[in-house]
Amino acid sequence: MTDPYLNSAVVSTDDLRSTPSRSSSMRLAPTPSPSQSHRQSLTDSLRGHPPSPRSQRQPSLSQAQLQELLNNPPTAGSADPRFSGRDWRTIGVGELVDPADLRFVEFDTGVEDATNILIESGAHVLLIRNHEDERAAHATYDYRDLTQYLLFATGQLFPDEEHFPTFQRLAKQAQQGQVIPLRDVKKLGNKELFVTLPHTANLTQAIETFGGGVHRIVVVEEGTENVIGILSQLRLVKFLWENGRCFPIIDRLYPQNIKELGIGSQQLISINGDKPLREALKLMNNEGLTSLAVVDNQNNVVGNISNVDVKLLTKSSSAPLLENTCIHFISVILSTRGMNDGKDSFPVFHVNPYSTLAHTVAKLVATKAHRMWVTDSPSPSAASTPISGHISQPSVPHLPSYLTPLPQSSSPFLALNNTPSVSASALPGAHMAGHLAGVVSLTDILNLFARASGLHPTDPDERRRQRRRSSSSSMVRGSLESARSSSVSVDIGGLKR
Repeated sequence: MTDPYLNSAVVSTDDLRSTPSRSSSMRLAPTPSPSQSHRQSLTDSLRGHPPSPRSQRQPSLSQAQLQELLNNPPTAGSADPRFSGRDWRTIGVGELVDPADLRFVEFDTGVEDATNILIESGAHVLLIRNHEDERAAHATYDYRDLTQYLLFATGQLFPDEEHFPTFQRLAKQAQQGQVIPLRDVKKLGNKELFVTLPHTANLTQAIETFGGGVHRIVVVEEGTENVIGILSQLRLVKFLWENGRCFPIIDRLYPQNIKELGIGSQQLISINGDKPLREALKLMNNEGLTSLAVVDNQNNVVGNISNVDVKLLTKSSSAPLLENTCIHFISVILSTRGMNDGKDSFPVFHVNPYSTLAHTVAKLVATKAHRMWVTDSPSPSAASTPISGHISQPSVPHLPSYLTPLPQSSSPFLALNNTPSVSASALPGAHMAGHLAGVVSLTDILNLFARASGLHPTDPDERRRQRRRSSSSSMVRGSLESARSSSVSVDIGGLKR
């Protein structure tokens, strides 16, 4: 039986045009009681030490390798002989998925255990079911959910009046050391659309669905709720790229540049590198973004923060990173990759307005990115103008380890000593990008493919506008003061507030 609270978030593709993409977001957190003593956090009780990030991250690229990729993106791979000569509109979505990729958890699974499984398995998403013998799924847990949960646990997201009693109950459970199940976490969070297609549905249905802004489709056996795979936007784009000659309608678009095709958004959402990391995470959550461009004072792209990077924040002693700058977090990400992969790493992948669609898709496929920044020539003053904020250089061998408790303090964040300013232009790869002019996403590309094929996908911009309206309408006023005067102490997920 499907959990009743999830009914509004579980949809078929027929419902996409009329179903809101998100529920109201959480908007309020209480301040801790002065009498509340420090307790061992839930994260401190995690039972398994995570594996090396070497097995979880994509291999880094050296500077020479990155520049070669930027200048000469790979061509499409050899076409899969299974699809040679077939009309692509007859290919079923079930032919593109692999049951071995599936990872399940239950609604009663604790959020910490689910997070461990997400990180350790290397999966991009976990399917949530009612019990372990079930093959049906009713919701998902991914890095976007983890981002939202961490914001909630650290007081950056706030529940509205309707959900404040649930928030208080969960806070009390956490103080008592009880497990916080996914069932309750998903009730408080913004729900991603849970879209299913039968395995016999053809690729036109998948393209039309993805072109409307849906990020993944759960593929089920026709006539049942049994899940056999997950089809993501990236997997479909990769398939169409590698088998392009089988799809002439799409293949003829590749030689055209992205400016001619009119794809990509000029309604840019980015964050200055001297802003606190918590502001970047809140911005990604409220806007429903999987990644965010980090820019310097001249709006040159100097880095990128994605939802997947929040895995570096799931330890209690990582709390100071939330108050430090985005530039600092990028340096931590790059240094961590370099330490684990034994080579340099660079954060920025970009195209320019005159890059061909083939060039753009090739880079998305090669880097496994969901968004590609569109840049103009860098500002000439970029090299001499530092980001104004102070950041501390990370000492990678001493990055906080999992299970390290947050030191006892009146604040959930440690005091950060000021260190010399570091110019954004000093970051590796800073001169490889340029002035942020736009962004091309997998949604934009699949929307183009759908329209070129005579389909009618939902306008992804309208879905983004719905998301913003949902976020802005959930601002809480009445419960703000009541929560601030509350003695509730949040100790959920290892970060005490």
